[in-house]
Amino acid sequence: MWRNHGNARPAYPHRYRSTAPRHKTEQMEVTDMKITKVTYAATGAFSQTIADYLAQSEKLQAFYHRFPTLEAFGEQLREKQFTEAQRHTLYLALQEQYGSVADIHPAVRQHLELLQQPNTYTVTTGHQLNIFTGPLYFVYKIVTAINTCRHLKEQYPDYNFVPVYWMATEDHDFAEINHFNLFGKRYTWESEQTGAVGRFSTTGLDKVLEELPEAFPVFEEAYRNSKTLAEATRAITHALFGEYGLVSIDGDHKELKKALLPVVEKELTEQLSNKLVEETNAQLEQLGYRPQVFSREINLFYLQDGLRERIVQEGDWYKILNTDLSFSQQEILQEAQQHPERFSPNVILRPLYEEMVLPNLAYIGGGAEVAYWFQLCKVFEAHQVTFPIIMLRNSALYISKPNATRMHKLGLQPLDLFQDYQELKKKLSSQLHEADINLETQREALAQAFKQVEELAAGIDPTLVKAVGAEQQKAANSLHMLEKKLSKARDSKHEQTFKQLENLKDKLFPNGSLQERQDNLLSYQTNHPNLILALVEAFDPLEFKFTILEEE
Repeated sequence: MWRNHGNARPAYPHRYRSTAPRHKTEQMEVTDMKITKVTYAATGAFSQTIADYLAQSEKLQAFYHRFPTLEAFGEQLREKQFTEAQRHTLYLALQEQYGSVADIHPAVRQHLELLQQPNTYTVTTGHQLNIFTGPLYFVYKIVTAINTCRHLKEQYPDYNFVPVYWMATEDHDFAEINHFNLFGKRYTWESEQTGAVGRFSTTGLDKVLEELPEAFPVFEEAYRNSKTLAEATRAITHALFGEYGLVSIDGDHKELKKALLPVVEKELTEQLSNKLVEETNAQLEQLGYRPQVFSREINLFYLQDGLRERIVQEGDWYKILNTDLSFSQQEILQEAQQHPERFSPNVILRPLYEEMVLPNLAYIGGGAEVAYWFQLCKVFEAHQVTFPIIMLRNSALYISKPNATRMHKLGLQPLDLFQDYQELKKKLSSQLHEADINLETQREALAQAFKQVEELAAGIDPTLVKAVGAEQQKAANSLHMLEKKLSKARDSKHEQTFKQLENLKDKLFPNGSLQERQDNLLSYQTNHPNLILALVEAFDPLEFKFTILEEE
């Protein structure tokens, strides 16, 4: 392992192999996986906003600072300012937070120390504190951050780069984080606690652990031995990614919050961010883009144990919704000075807060996150904070060995799987030498025959024309029913094949969406213990391709 301080190279385990596919799809071998890379557009699963961003469309260029390239990171390094005092505050906060981790991995300890050095920068991703890591894309975000740091260290060896997971501990939407799906079954943590979820006691999670089909030591240890959900989540990310030097940070910290004070004061007295975001939203809408998040007049919450409620201004008073608390302007500004930890940024101001307390170069998010960062450029400019490089996290489809076998038995390739089920049925029918049942030619012939009969009837007895029309409709209906029967008979002939296709689609695209948005890490890591390593080796965060991992 490379050791410490100054310009030392951070320790990254395992080999690294850079990949840069030149075509629409390309394959390579990684551990026991066959890797296929495809364009995001080819999957049909991403928004026009993301397609335009990756294509570097001129329409979007006014809404971000730099597009993520290795060269752009060099410019970002030169621009990002972070003082010795800021580093010291960050270091002390992290030392305090990592006091809950019994045995800090040497790679993490090294990164914590390196954050004191003026040549150390971070690459950050963030997410809610979903129990058991929630959907797979939680893992994909973190791996993208890890690999971005690896790329940057190769390109800029005189600097150090630390992957950071920003824990959304102040989020209060418990219903979004209290469940996860494992092997097709939903598990839910029941709790009556309220307020910021990071402060929640882990009470009740032992019942979820007992319901699971087997023991998962990482989660058993974290949930049984941690006081809060924030502590437990830090323990989990440390256990899963400690060897890669991932640093997890909790913004719910008094000393860190002091950096946000100037923003809090402007927000309370000028409601600045709302004006700027609404201006930007109007510009985006004019270009055909729908805003991802919506701003409030005051984009702050008031935070105490068991409480996180919006701050609203009514006349000369600032009220905390759903409570009896209210403040004059002088009182609330004094409250902010004395208790900065009680002021919690919402989705509009949280990104600004992150960039104020971290020596950060880039933020990594999913498609929706990337889109809402575009709404914030003027907010950063107004507060004179460097806007980070915005990166789309890696996305992936994991195909287990049994599913890979089914796929090949059906004569399909990985990219085929993104097609609609009915389209795939047609493809299979074609491969089975079964023509699509279509009686359109017969319908046209029938219509022509009845037209002749109608002309004949009109010449003999015009009152018969209506009867001819009725008989024509009956015949058309009969032909339509025959078409359906023939299709059903053909489908029954290959019912087992089509059922296999349907099952394959359901397994790889649960509830009709990308696997990463539904399934949990444990659904795959249980049978493939090296899955995280496979992701680290397969993901290239700067090539902007969708990754298909096929187990061999």
